[in-house]
Amino acid sequence: MFENLIATLKADRRTIVFTEGPDARILEATARLLKDDLMDVILIGGEEEVKNAAAAGNFDISGATIIDPATYPEMEEMAQTMFDLRKGKMDMDTVKANLAKGNYFGTMLVKMGKADALLGGATYSTADTVRPALQLVKTKPGAHLVSSCFILSRPAKDGGEEMYAMGDCAINISYEDTVDKKTGEVTLKASEKIAEVAIETAKTAAAFGIDPKVAMLSYSTMGSGKGPTVTMMREATEAAKALAPDLAVDGELQFDAAFSPVVAKTKAKNSPVAGQANTFIFPDINAGNIGYKIAQRLGGFEAYGPILQGLNAPINDLSRGCNADEVYQMAIITAGLK
Repeated sequence: MFENLIATLKADRRTIVFTEGPDARILEATARLLKDDLMDVILIGGEEEVKNAAAAGNFDISGATIIDPATYPEMEEMAQTMFDLRKGKMDMDTVKANLAKGNYFGTMLVKMGKADALLGGATYSTADTVRPALQLVKTKPGAHLVSSCFILSRPAKDGGEEMYAMGDCAINISYEDTVDKKTGEVTLKASEKIAEVAIETAKTAAAFGIDPKVAMLSYSTMGSGKGPTVTMMREATEAAKALAPDLAVDGELQFDAAFSPVVAKTKAKNSPVAGQANTFIFPDINAGNIGYKIAQRLGGFEAYGPILQGLNAPINDLSRGCNADEVYQMAIITAGLK
């Protein structure tokens, strides 16, 4: 599943920054990335602390760059840049206090072009990784929100890989209309937000070699049920079709109709997606988070993510319970999806 990403990295050398340089899992993954010659690595932390931790684990990180925010020679320039970006929302003292932390410092390295990608969260919370990205790197042109995708993979019976994409399972708790506080006018509908998640998740799926067939999931199939989220997913389907006419997307669909060809013949026989969907979009985080974890634990799938979508640069979050293999894999995903 990493073949396309590794080919991208081999063709276009990139630099990733790890916000938690002294962490043993980060150091083990760094040693492996450098040995495999996949990317350049920046480790944030005190030089002595990072080197001692690497020596203790017998990890060869001699090819990595270690940057200590406390001794960074360009700190004044970085602080002024961040101060200007925050436009009065942070005073200079707060800016400098934040830049002493690996999450803000690493994000500014990406913002200033010193690194191409960032991976954090081995000790930071998801919010502490995402917040600096939203404040400093911000969403890419045309994007209205940040979302997430998980790629699920397991060996297929034919010897290949069975892969699916699922979004959003980690970032957006629910979807509501964006309303102008002064006029009361709806400026962005909830359904339009989900359509954007669907399109971004399809792009992520394609990067992993999945030909995306997108199912907008619900407890209803083509009007069999009623309710606010049913209407929302139906409208999201139409919005996605309008925004991406070449994308195979349909809904609203129950999961069995989306996945099973037998059920699809009964519930949605004229659908171009039902019975063959491989990219699943959930109506809220409850359904998404539960859904991917059921697939992971009961279906025996490996789950890769959350892969953040919609940002101006590739920035991703690790689970605090991650191991070195997961760090290695997520580094390839993060740098390879630029």
